[in-house]
Amino acid sequence: MKQLQAYIYQWLVNIYRWLYLGWFYVEVGLRFIYWRMRLSLFPESIESTQTHMKQTLLIVRHGQTTWNVQHRLPGQLSGVALNEIGHQQAARLGEALQVFPISTIISSPLERAYHTAEYLVQGRNIEIMKEPDLMDTNVGPWAGQVIQELSKNDPNWQAYVKDPTTAPEGIETFPQVQQRVVAAVERWLAREDIGAYPTFVAHADVVKLLLAHYARLQPAQAGVLSIDNASVSLVELSRDKQQDVHPHVIAIGWSPQPSWLKSPAPEKPAPTDAQEAGEQKM
Repeated sequence: MKQLQAYIYQWLVNIYRWLYLGWFYVEVGLRFIYWRMRLSLFPESIESTQTHMKQTLLIVRHGQTTWNVQHRLPGQLSGVALNEIGHQQAARLGEALQVFPISTIISSPLERAYHTAEYLVQGRNIEIMKEPDLMDTNVGPWAGQVIQELSKNDPNWQAYVKDPTTAPEGIETFPQVQQRVVAAVERWLAREDIGAYPTFVAHADVVKLLLAHYARLQPAQAGVLSIDNASVSLVELSRDKQQDVHPHVIAIGWSPQPSWLKSPAPEKPAPTDAQEAGEQKM
C-alpha cells in the first residue's frame, strides 16, 4: 500500500512539473511577443532600460562546431573550435545584437564560446572577460565520445540521461553545474561596473541551467529546454535590491536575424522621363 501511495505521489509530482513547464513556455512566449512589439514600436526603449532599475541578462550559446554535427560530447576539452557554419552563425548574431547597448561580455574560456564572444564585441569599446565557472559540464571520461555509441553501450550514460541529478564519480550532476554557474553569474552581477546589459557566452547545459534557476524550474527539467547554437536567451532582473521582484525570462534560445529591429529602407522613387533622358545622353 505504501509503495502504491509513493508511486501515485511521484506520478502527481511529475504531472505538476510538466504542467508547470508547459505554462512556463506559454508565459515566456506571451512575454516575448509583448517585448518584441514594444521594441519594434519604440526601439529607444532598449536604451531607457539603463535609466530604470532594470537589468537585462543576455545568455548566449556558442556557434556550431564539428563536434555538434557529429553529436560528440566536448565536455571541458579544449581545442573544439567553431566550424564555418558556427562562424557564420556567430557573425549573424553579433550583427543582430548591435541594437543592444551591451555593457559587459563574460565568456567561458573554451574556444567555441570565446570565439563566439569575439563577434559580439566587435564595434564596442569593451573587452571580453573570461570566467572559468561558465565552462561546459564536466563529463569526465565521456568527453570526446559519440552520444549514440554511449546510448547503446554505457548503462551509466543511459542512467545519467534519464536522471542528470545523479552521476558516477568524476561526472558533474546538473545541480552541481547549476550551483557553480549561478554563483559565477551572481558574482559578476554584484559588481558596480557590470551595467544594464551584461552578456554571458557559454554552452547549452549552462544556458539551460541558468534559465531553470531564474524560472524556478528543477535542475532535472532544464534538459527539456531547447537552446540552439548561436542563440540568445534573455532574463530581465530588477536592480532595486529593496524590491523582491522575481526575474522574468523573456526569451529562450532565440536566434534573431540582423534585420529584426531595423526599419525597412525607403524605396527609391522611380526616375522621371527627364532623368532617364539625361542618363541616356551621359
